[in-house]
Amino acid sequence: MTPYRQTTPDWLKRLFAWGMAKANTADHSAIKLQGCSSYETMAQLKQAFFADLHGQVLEIGPGAGANLSYYPTDIHWIGIEPNLFMHSYLRQEAERLSLDNIELRLGTAERLEVEDSSIDVVVSTHVLCSVTDLATTLREIRRVLKPDGRFLFIEHVAAQCSTWTRRIQDGIEPVWKVMFDNCHPNRETDKILENFGFESVDYQQFNLSFPIVSPHIAGVARKKTIEIV
Repeated sequence: MTPYRQTTPDWLKRLFAWGMAKANTADHSAIKLQGCSSYETMAQLKQAFFADLHGQVLEIGPGAGANLSYYPTDIHWIGIEPNLFMHSYLRQEAERLSLDNIELRLGTAERLEVEDSSIDVVVSTHVLCSVTDLATTLREIRRVLKPDGRFLFIEHVAAQCSTWTRRIQDGIEPVWKVMFDNCHPNRETDKILENFGFESVDYQQFNLSFPIVSPHIAGVARKKTIEIV
């Protein structure tokens, strides 16, 4: 299993963690969703997505804790964060929100140290673009979910082929990965999710004002009640 980007120097991981913590102060109500029929802002989307979470909730790559303020307080939250420099910011955010039932672990999405069929909901927001191995990550998510468990995701995906946006994404990818912690702006996450063996995959698509990380998808994938191995 490939460890978390050992080639990334500590100073860059520390800087990225600081930047993510600063981003937590951003007003999600000011992030407008273009072409989304259900929600006008990112804040509305997250409020609706996370309002009914229950039981064991596993978030992969929670960063500095941008989603914590949207979670119900009675869940048991487990965060798997590979960047150790994020952890202090996560704990500070949890303390600010008076969240007690949390469990923060160092690890990668490609190798979740979690028991099979033990998690009610897995959450990923802007993470699948940067994992080293997307297929392995999705396989791990499906493994840890309980039968009929849900995988909630908000991700940016590649634009359609032959569009100017896609050409820009393809061209900038080598530099973008270095600047933004292995983020692939041209990863076709939506197509991979649709064909990965979940019971169902439902999502809506929208855009943000910054074209390199558009379009976005937000939705839910359900694990099959009975999986044939």
